Amino acid sequence: MQKTSAWPLSQAYAALIVYASLYPFTGWRDQGIAPWAFLASPWPKYWTGFDIAANVCGYVPLGFLLALGFARRVNARYSSRGNVPAIGVAVLVAAVISLLMEALQTYLPSRVPSNLDFGLNTAGALIGAGVAGVLERAGAIDRWSQFRGRWFVEDARGALVLLALWPFALLFPASVPFGLGQIFERLEGAMAEWLSDTPFLEWLPLREVELQPLVPAAELLCVALGTLVPVLLGYSVLRSLGRRAVFAVVVLAVGVCATALSAALSWGPTHAWAWLSLPVQVGLGFGALLAAVLIALPRRGCAALVLLALVLNLALLNQSSAGEYFSNTLQTWEQGRFIRFNGLAQWLGWLWPYAALLYVLFRVSRSESQNRMSQ
Repeated sequence: MQKTSAWPLSQAYAALIVYASLYPFTGWRDQGIAPWAFLASPWPKYWTGFDIAANVCGYVPLGFLLALGFARRVNARYSSRGNVPAIGVAVLVAAVISLLMEALQTYLPSRVPSNLDFGLNTAGALIGAGVAGVLERAGAIDRWSQFRGRWFVEDARGALVLLALWPFALLFPASVPFGLGQIFERLEGAMAEWLSDTPFLEWLPLREVELQPLVPAAELLCVALGTLVPVLLGYSVLRSLGRRAVFAVVVLAVGVCATALSAALSWGPTHAWAWLSLPVQVGLGFGALLAAVLIALPRRGCAALVLLALVLNLALLNQSSAGEYFSNTLQTWEQGRFIRFNGLAQWLGWLWPYAALLYVLFRVSRSESQNRMSQ
């Protein structure tokens, strides 16, 4: 990790926390209660292990990135003075963010401010900052920089961020496993609802034919493309064939585990593998085969195939219906126990392939301009 990379990452993660804490941003009202009144309230009577884990784990990365960012921003590596200054500042900033988020939730009807959440958030930030201190003193951060230099090309930061977000995008339920970016049906419905009482509704190119779920062959292809895209994205920034092989195995394993976790969260642990139907299994095998066949493809060719795979996958997914059963599953996420991170997971699941598309387009166009300048 370079010296300046932790600071923008901490800012981006703080923005994600603000989004997740204030989602869905509707129904703001003043109840006549002071925004800090929750600090003196008794602890909530009803809480679950899931709530505790979510509040603690949500702030661990923030504490980690803030501690590392503050230390390196002032060029104060953890040395004889210890790691107390950077850790203290990181925990203080994270606590202030959590305090503001809980206070603002006083004005949201769907959120309940809690002093327990505030304490758990601060504890999570302390854990993350402490881990950053230990890793920095042990030299692990510098070793990561060396590892990254050996494995990845110099301008790989954007691809690495996308690859790190991919498993989290898979946590939001998809009508087809690994089928990220299926938003046209819901976007069309939302636009029709917004314009229902206006003459502009007739201007929309609404489809008159009802969409149908994907047939098994199309589902198989979508699964294969959905697994192939992150593999090819990694191929486009990796330096050697051996590392590409290791990377492909890790990506497929992480994708399967993330999809199983999503199913367990949606339908219960006993149904964690219910999504692994025959078309999905064949699609996973086909995706792995394509990853093996394309392992020696040049980095520029991998980037071009990422574009092709993304466009084809998005076209197939968005010409099909999500299905009634899948819509009922989404209601569990959007109105039930997952509301604390639903907004973030939902937007990641919807927008990840489009962000990858823009990134690869930018990278390919920049490479072309650089090639023209060198001629």
